[in-house]
Amino acid sequence: MRLRVAGREAYAYTGTRPLEASLPTVVFVHGAGNDHSVWLLQSRYFAHHGMNALALDLPGHGRSEGPALASVEALADWIVATLDAAGVRKASLVGHSLGALAVLSCAARHTSRVSKIALLGPAVPMEVSEALLAAAKANDHVAYELVNGWATSPGKQLGGNTVPGQWLLGVSMRLMERNAPGVFHAGLAACHAWTGGLDAAAAVRCPALVLLAARDLMAPPRAAKTLIGALADVRTATLPDTGHAMMVEQPDAVLDQLRAFL
Repeated sequence: MRLRVAGREAYAYTGTRPLEASLPTVVFVHGAGNDHSVWLLQSRYFAHHGMNALALDLPGHGRSEGPALASVEALADWIVATLDAAGVRKASLVGHSLGALAVLSCAARHTSRVSKIALLGPAVPMEVSEALLAAAKANDHVAYELVNGWATSPGKQLGGNTVPGQWLLGVSMRLMERNAPGVFHAGLAACHAWTGGLDAAAAVRCPALVLLAARDLMAPPRAAKTLIGALADVRTATLPDTGHAMMVEQPDAVLDQLRAFL
């Protein structure tokens, strides 16, 4: 689905089904350097099981026009503008990494528009190393290499993909290499700069799921403890032997958690 959001073209994958006004809607928000394709299994499932699904390409990512937005708050407001463009009054939001921060901020800033939130791989604060920020700012390929290695658990780096014949690291690298210059840095910098996570969590009024990965090097489970404590209505789950890129490492396990929650 192609939409006009803030005067620019935005893309959302709908699971190949048109939106139906009578159905509840779930929105999927990817992390820095990714696009809607990381949610293919989960978004398609909900689209074919009684819900509208919108897996977004954030500005500057995938098929959505740039520039990339520079702050978590701007992304949060953009999500609501996208709901407006799609004619959706209220939705459940699912976000990963940077997308989790944007979803958290959105639920705090626009309480009447959000039914539930699922935060996958969040950290508050979500600090990014200066070396990685510098590499991304210089559009140095090493930034992709570092993140690709850190985001995938050791057991999945050479094999173990649930889709036979696909290599997780190779697919993830091709996805990141599609980014225009500056896009990856904008996402990482937005994560690093956001200091409003705990205040946002305290302002959330809807139920929340925090889904963690036991082998996550980029957002370790311990980095979500204060966030979990600040959410009023929260449930948590941890996927064993899984890295930060949990939706592609353990797509069925992630779907099972989202099904139970949504």
